[in-house]
Amino acid sequence: MSPADRANSRRRQPRRRGSAGNAAKPRMRTVRETSAGGLVVDGLDGPRDKRCAALIGRTDRRGRLLWSLPKGHIEQGETAEQTAVREVAEETGINGLVVAELGSIDYWFVTEGRRVHKTVHHYLMRSVGGELSDADIEVTQVAWVPLTDLDSRLAYADERRLAEVANRLIDRMENGKQ
Repeated sequence: MSPADRANSRRRQPRRRGSAGNAAKPRMRTVRETSAGGLVVDGLDGPRDKRCAALIGRTDRRGRLLWSLPKGHIEQGETAEQTAVREVAEETGINGLVVAELGSIDYWFVTEGRRVHKTVHHYLMRSVGGELSDADIEVTQVAWVPLTDLDSRLAYADERRLAEVANRLIDRMENGKQ
């Protein structure tokens, strides 16, 4: 057999899983999840320096408190906007009204032997009532945070980027260029 024939015959060989010296790893199942949430703002129509957003704090595995936007899974029959309103209310105690779409974040993580591709849709929301509450079991703390402090308070870069988008939208709304 010529060297070219040997090379071609190797290419046609099916790959063997679990052969000696190469322990096969079980393939991780990939699942897709979709959630929604929002940046709910109090004082949206008031003075710029009085505007605050309701954030949630969760304790991570290392015991650190990480601040983020409220969000959660879209339930069957719900739209992303409905989920955002529900999740903000459940996680912060604040009732919100969707004003505009901020954008989506997607990321990957591994949990319980599966790989998850998660997409989270975010909305700018106007606070229309309720009282700040950390009654949700998934939430460690809640706080009203001035919009000017979001960049230093939010733990995740993608959420900080959405806060910038929200500030630009609010500026446009003030100037009548919605």
